[in-house]
Order: sequence, then C-alpha cells, then structure tokens
Amino acid sequence: MAEVSTNPIYRLELTSSPHIHSEWNTKQAMWLVAVSLIPAVISALLFFGIYQLMIILVSIGFCIGTEAAIKAVRKRQITINDGSALLTGLLLALILPPNFSLVFTAIGAVFAIGVGKEIFGGLGYNIFNPALVGRAFLQAAFPVPMTTWLIPNYAVDSTSSATPLAAYKFDNIFADASNMFLGNIGGSLGETSALAILIGGIFLIAVKIVNWRVPAAMAAGVIVFGGIFWIINPFKYPNPVFHLLAGGFLFGALFMATDWVTSPITPKGMWIYGLGISAMIIIVRLFGGLPEGVMYAILFMNACVPLINKFTRPRIFGEVK
Repeated sequence: MAEVSTNPIYRLELTSSPHIHSEWNTKQAMWLVAVSLIPAVISALLFFGIYQLMIILVSIGFCIGTEAAIKAVRKRQITINDGSALLTGLLLALILPPNFSLVFTAIGAVFAIGVGKEIFGGLGYNIFNPALVGRAFLQAAFPVPMTTWLIPNYAVDSTSSATPLAAYKFDNIFADASNMFLGNIGGSLGETSALAILIGGIFLIAVKIVNWRVPAAMAAGVIVFGGIFWIINPFKYPNPVFHLLAGGFLFGALFMATDWVTSPITPKGMWIYGLGISAMIIIVRLFGGLPEGVMYAILFMNACVPLINKFTRPRIFGEVK
C-alpha cells in the first residue's frame, strides 16, 4: 500500500465552500466599504445641510436594531458586529432624497433588513441587494416624498432642484457636466457628486474589495448603448458622459452592483451582468416612464445571477459532458 506523504507540499486541504478567498474577511470588507463612503457623506452634508446626518444615523440605527431583534427572536447568534447591517443602513440613507422623513427612513431600514436580508437567512443568502430592496419599497409606498428634491446650498439656477435626469426627461434640459461631477445638483444624498463617488470607488478597487469588471462593463455598456442613440439624434438623446455622471449610475456601479453576495463570481459572468444592467438603464432612461432605472436594473440582474453563474462556470479539468 502506498505511503501517504506528510510533507506539507503534498498535503491537500478539503474544506466546505466558499472556495474563492480574499485577503479581507467579511468584517474587514464591510468596514472598508463604509470608510470609502465617507467622501459621499461629506458631499451630502456640504450640499444639502446637517439634517442629512440624522437620516444617515436613523437608517443605520434601525438597520442594526432590526437585525439584532430578528436574530434574538430566532435565537441565532447576534452578528451586528460584522458591519453588514451598518453598511446597509449607510447605503440606504445615501440613496434617499435630501430632508427625507425620518419615520419613512426607519420604515425603509426595517424593510431592507427584514425582507431584503434576513428573510432569506441572513448575510450571504440574500438574493437582492438589501439597501435597494428598502429603497424600492419606499419608492412604491411613498412616491411623492421619494421624488421631492432639495435645492443644493450652492445652486445657481432654478432648475438645480430637479435631478439632471428629470430635467432631461420632462423638459429636455441637459445639466452641466461640471455640476454633475462636483455634486451641485438635485438628487439623492450620496449620488450627486461623481467626484466623491469616484474617490471611494477607486479606493475599493485598489484594495480589491470591488472587482473592476462590473463597473467597467457597466461603463462600457452605457457608452455603447447610450452613444448609439446620441449619434442618431444628439438633440434628442444625451451623450454618454451625461449617462455616466447623471443619477445613480456611478454609485450603483461602484457600491451596489458590486455587492459580493448578489453579483456573479465568474469573470465572464461579471461582464454579462454589467452589460445587462447598462442596457436596462438606457432603455428606462430614454424610453421608460421613469427618469431613472439604476435601482430596477440592478435588482433585475440580481435575480439573474444564479443563472449567469451556472452558464459561465469554468469547465472542470477533465470534465466530460
């Protein structure tokens, strides 16, 4: 009988999934994402006022409280110290309108954790991004407050209270690219300043929390799909730069669509996922009844992730069909 070598070089390790590892554990990754959102938080306070801090704190507090309560009722280990509930609350707050009701914020936070996360079994089992689930519920339940925008502190014209996408959709007005880049426009708390979002997003890519393929695929998608219509009629359709800077595209591409749990795990799948999101965004923005489609596009493609993973799975060495 052959002797089994005890040399560590030849030793195999058999463990349960997941088999894809990162240099960061879950807790570290969550806190690094939270840190990367600091520029967006500062931008929100700068352009919309100190009240926005209350929205952020209420959202975080109710997300943490809801998760702790559900774990306690189910007699499961309390996991709020992993930072995931805090991050969900922070992300939810940053995709809400300025001066949003604190009561509605609390309701959205409870829904985000309870329905978007814990109903599936908790972190790692949820199909959809919990923060987007919370926002989708608020959008359906309170449509008027969710589409009421505050004039930024440094606005220079009367159209600044409307989001660039709403101004384009309903008045055919194209917002100035410099204002969209800096954030001096109407919009959700953390989505208005492209500069602040890029600072945080580039940091996450640099530390390998975010895989660059998803945002790259989304950017390529809006450039190609949006560019086609712009070339056809530049007076009717906005240029690709507008699509990149307007609305929640950058925030969604760097902080929402890249969620580890709800995005594909294969490189090819990431490109399909990102391009699919971009195609839906352009369809909604140009031809839909709503000015923005980032939230719905990401949620729809979240549902497609298991299918994408299945058909983009690398072939096992030696596998025979």
